[in-house]
Amino acid sequence: MVEIRLHDSRTRRKVALAPLDPTNVRMYVCGPTVYDRAHLGNARPVVVFDTLYRLLRHVYGADHVTYVRNFTDVDDKINAAAQALKASGDPRSLEELIAARSDETIGWYHADMDALGALRPDLEPRATAYIAPMIAMIETLIARGHAYEAEGHVLFDVRSYPAYGALSGRSVDDMIAGARVEVAPYKRDPMDFVLWKPSGPDLPGWDSPWGRGRPGWHIECSAMSHELLGPSFDIHGGGIDLQFPHHENEIAQSCCAHPEGGFAGIWMHNEMLLVEGKKMSKSLGNFFTVRDLLDQGVPGEVIRFVFLSTHYSKPMDWTAEKAAQAEATLRKWRGALTGVAPSAPDDMVVVSLEDDLNTHNAIRQLHGLYDRLDLVRKVENYGHPLDRAQLVEPGAVIEARFLASAQLLGLLTPDMVDWASVPFADLSGPTARLTALRADAMATKDFSAVDAMKAALVAAGLEVRMSKAGVELVPGAGFDPAKLESLK
Repeated sequence: MVEIRLHDSRTRRKVALAPLDPTNVRMYVCGPTVYDRAHLGNARPVVVFDTLYRLLRHVYGADHVTYVRNFTDVDDKINAAAQALKASGDPRSLEELIAARSDETIGWYHADMDALGALRPDLEPRATAYIAPMIAMIETLIARGHAYEAEGHVLFDVRSYPAYGALSGRSVDDMIAGARVEVAPYKRDPMDFVLWKPSGPDLPGWDSPWGRGRPGWHIECSAMSHELLGPSFDIHGGGIDLQFPHHENEIAQSCCAHPEGGFAGIWMHNEMLLVEGKKMSKSLGNFFTVRDLLDQGVPGEVIRFVFLSTHYSKPMDWTAEKAAQAEATLRKWRGALTGVAPSAPDDMVVVSLEDDLNTHNAIRQLHGLYDRLDLVRKVENYGHPLDRAQLVEPGAVIEARFLASAQLLGLLTPDMVDWASVPFADLSGPTARLTALRADAMATKDFSAVDAMKAALVAAGLEVRMSKAGVELVPGAGFDPAKLESLK
């Protein structure tokens, strides 16, 4: 069995994945709060952990991996959206409005993430379906002396868990000094956090030993992961913004409620997303959702490629130039396929992914595979018979391995092929003109006109390929169709 090594945020080092049960490798990833469209930053962990899911399925078998990603459908933002509809005159009850909003937003989320080539997790629990396990876990924490009731609230006693802060690497006192914490008179300690809070008549609520109320955010993931994966599982993932306080609080709750388990064996966090070098922000005008990009004509596969080009542990900068370059690369790769079915992925691509999900290096390996395929195709089609005899592998063999390698990354999958059938622009005119100029130059031996047009095409963002077979123009990064108008 190959060894997958992943960076563990808690130990701050790369460790070997040693599944508790290799026949059921278990991973939990914090999912979205479903009150609105997913913005681009929300999509990064989806692509990161979808790629890890694909790797785990490749190594251990598709039937031996359980991937859980939750939906938070109990949240003040969801409540506010429903209350706004109610205030505008919607006749439905608040509960009906909240359920409808959650259903609608989950539908949006699925459609948008499907467009990025993300596989659906094995289980997608909704928080509202696990209220009873949450209440049971809170009761256990109270019984064990790790939580207390105060004014209708139940709070976790952070000082009761000495290991609190190990994930984020800070002491409780340092956290108090540097964090903005909710100040409330009923708290024993400023860092204590809410497990249960009361609900008024205008808010959703459930009956509990502490009165009608609703759960705090952190207890939701602890309860759902325990119910679906048990007290110990292999990998817990999410964005770096969740490391503190959400994941820190999850550890405290889970380890105190179920000390017989180890909760998550490996913690993985993807870094944040930037847009043109700046933090995404509505005030800067660079805030957009996945759906915004899709509606603007940016293919989901292009978004995925840009994400995978940067290692998950580094900030990822989304730029228009990267998107254009990704689109050009994917069109080129898809154009090289001749209908061969995928075989097994290339060893070096798999090795790259096994090394802390190094998608950046895996894509470099794909570029190398494509270049090799391109060379072999040229030899097969135009080379000397001696050259053909020296080929180690036929092009079809390399193509099948190349396709399997790309699909291991969630690229070049059959369900994404439609977008690539739409051309960048009509290149027939410039192609015909350059072909004619080249024919004249072959006769006159004067290639100045060919060189001038080639330079203009390159300036427009096209890659110019000329061979015995003819002229081929391939759009590249920064391709601008407007610059072709004078060349037709």
